[in-house]
Amino acid sequence: MKTTENSYSNNIIRLTYCGMLIGLSAVGAMIKVSGSIAFDSMPGFFAALFLGPVQGAIVAALGHLLTAATSGFPMTLPMHIFLIIEMGLIAYLFGVIYKKRGAIVSSVVAIVLNGPVGTLIAVPLSIIFGLPFNGWPLFSTLIVPLTLASVANVFLAMLVFKALNKRMN
Repeated sequence: MKTTENSYSNNIIRLTYCGMLIGLSAVGAMIKVSGSIAFDSMPGFFAALFLGPVQGAIVAALGHLLTAATSGFPMTLPMHIFLIIEMGLIAYLFGVIYKKRGAIVSSVVAIVLNGPVGTLIAVPLSIIFGLPFNGWPLFSTLIVPLTLASVANVFLAMLVFKALNKRMN
């Protein structure tokens, strides 16, 4: 009986943390770098470390949804749906790689996937979805701010996670 109660209590705590981090993503979504680039993914990256890759993916995906919604879906809804999935996948991989390879490798992978690789993937998708601003001009415009925001989001998530771990142990 105690195991069931502890499991139930643990699930409520994890769900509460997820809700709080999604709320923090909403706040980060209001801090825009450029267009729909914002500080919404830091809570998702942190959740991937603190709660696990699946919860990190959920928080990161919903964080991008909130940023896109507060920006008016500037890259169209279909493109942002793809980006929501992409953000969830990147946060998930960040959490998985952190467990297997540590902070440096997971951070580099997350930054590269979220910055240059994500922007590169957006090039053909922007053409397919018929965005007015598409292709290589889109890439050259987004690569620097998106990569810098990725560095900040991943670094802050890792910093908070490490500080919290140090305090809890």
